[in-house]
Amino acid sequence: MKSIKNIKIALLNILFISVVASGCKDTFLEETPISSLTTDSYYKTEAGFEDLVRACYPLLRNIHQNRVLVLNGTDIFASQGGWNPSAVNGKENTPTLYDVYDARFNATVPELQTLWQLLYAEISRCNTAITRADAITTMAAALKDARVSEAKFLRALCLFYAVQHWGDIPMPLVEVTTAGKDFPRVPSADVYKQLINDLLDCEAKLPVTATQYGRITKGAAQFLLARVYLTRGWNFNNALGGSAADFDAAITYADKIIDAYPLATNYSDLFPKRSNNPLTQYTGTQNDKNAEIIFAVQWNPDVLTNKTDAAFTQDAAGGNDLHSKFGPSGEGFPGSKGRTTDYNRCLGIHQITTATYRFFDPDNDTRYAHNFVNVGYALTAVSNFKPLPQSNPTLTFNIKAGDTVILCRPWNNPTTTLAERGIDVGGTKNYSVVNTYEYGGGYPIDNSGLPVQAPLMWKFWQPGIPYGDAYGTFNECIFRSAEAYLIAAEAIVKGGKGAKLGTADVYYNKVLDRALGTKKGTDPKCAAAPEDQKSLATASYRATASNVTIDLILDERAREFMGEYNRWFDLKRTGKLVERVRKYNPWTKGQAISDKHNLRPIPQAEIDLTFPAISQNPGY
Repeated sequence: MKSIKNIKIALLNILFISVVASGCKDTFLEETPISSLTTDSYYKTEAGFEDLVRACYPLLRNIHQNRVLVLNGTDIFASQGGWNPSAVNGKENTPTLYDVYDARFNATVPELQTLWQLLYAEISRCNTAITRADAITTMAAALKDARVSEAKFLRALCLFYAVQHWGDIPMPLVEVTTAGKDFPRVPSADVYKQLINDLLDCEAKLPVTATQYGRITKGAAQFLLARVYLTRGWNFNNALGGSAADFDAAITYADKIIDAYPLATNYSDLFPKRSNNPLTQYTGTQNDKNAEIIFAVQWNPDVLTNKTDAAFTQDAAGGNDLHSKFGPSGEGFPGSKGRTTDYNRCLGIHQITTATYRFFDPDNDTRYAHNFVNVGYALTAVSNFKPLPQSNPTLTFNIKAGDTVILCRPWNNPTTTLAERGIDVGGTKNYSVVNTYEYGGGYPIDNSGLPVQAPLMWKFWQPGIPYGDAYGTFNECIFRSAEAYLIAAEAIVKGGKGAKLGTADVYYNKVLDRALGTKKGTDPKCAAAPEDQKSLATASYRATASNVTIDLILDERAREFMGEYNRWFDLKRTGKLVERVRKYNPWTKGQAISDKHNLRPIPQAEIDLTFPAISQNPGY
């Protein structure tokens, strides 16, 4: 494919130019014997091969910033904008194609094209390193094996992403050095067989501890094996070559991770330290090298990813943008300082669905307090603020720095009396008081002078980042051992055997009890009907031997991994995508999701580049 080939050639040219540039003297008239240096000769040296493998890492940033297809249009995330008709004027926003999966979700969607190109560019880089490894004769065998295994792992990760999205896919396994159009799709079962063979080889040859932090380790290979075996065991459309034995293998590898990577003491220990009140924010520790983390995309300055290399001053990915992609935003609160670091920029690309708030026990689950900011504060004083009340239109009041300007009541404790409400609707509070069922547009006053929205999603908030398109340096976790517990629980529910810890509920409750903190062992309550915004009926989400189901596990995965790079994959793997989107995604009008959406359309631009033309997925 042209896109794959062009990116590979660009990579080789960049590396070649950087090497040549480093050999230049102060005067260009001074003759130096560099004309014989080529990519072919450089990659045969140990230093050149090290650079080639290092060049396989940076694209992970761009791939994992392409989150729309993984998060939006699921049960826990919707796209930018509100979703319910306003209680005042009846206006409705137009749903995005990612949420309702209508005719606009087709082979021309730009995000599909971008993700395809990124994945195959990375596969191409890795293939170059793997193919050229045989020419390296000076590197110690164990080190060479480790470097080749790093490239094999990264190729496997990208192929795994691709096969889940598109099913049968092209699977190039060697460096492409000549132009060509024949890139046939390979059956998914063959892709999974290749993934497992490669990852088993990686497991055998990778070190337990990396020579540089951020490199692939034995644990990363074992974790990905657990995911791959679990996914193949579900055997989507009977096309993956899966069997019951895959669930046994998933448990085996999950247990290996559990033994080697202890859970962090607290859920919040995994994310940037900050206060929920911008007036008292602090940067604290990054927490991105916690022992629970098995593999993360590197954003800290590090030679591994060329972040500090003069030849790579322009990083196409920019930096970690997790802090700015989730809504809502606090920058429009009364008394805000304008565009500053305090609330920073929240673009709202990924909006929490109302049902998601109701998956949590707000009183007992520490993840609720860390993930969401229920109270908004004024950062500066405001004199004679006008709240636009329904009565007494001349009413004004003064706001001091630090005053509350919005309170989002938890779903299980809504305001029920006028006295508990803000003065904008005739209550007594000098701030808006918003119930969960009003988050999408049901507040009594449309365009209130006081802010009306859902809680801020601050799971990844990193204080002090300059306003705008500035980026963070927090490493983005991709694998952590909490997921291994839930992989094992899911595999056991599917009939897997050989679990070290026993039954599925034991594994599940290990993750839950960490989230409960000092209330470990108690019985947390979520909404019995998360899709019903006004229902106060509750249900326990502690697992028992009799109640643990795939849906219970998916709910726990939503609480634990919200915003991490996995939700669409979870729903597709378990066959729950259509069911849970219809049930929990707030976009119901125009909802057109169907079974065909368990596979993405092949980007049309890629079909056009192939001959014979590769086939399109059914229904597109």
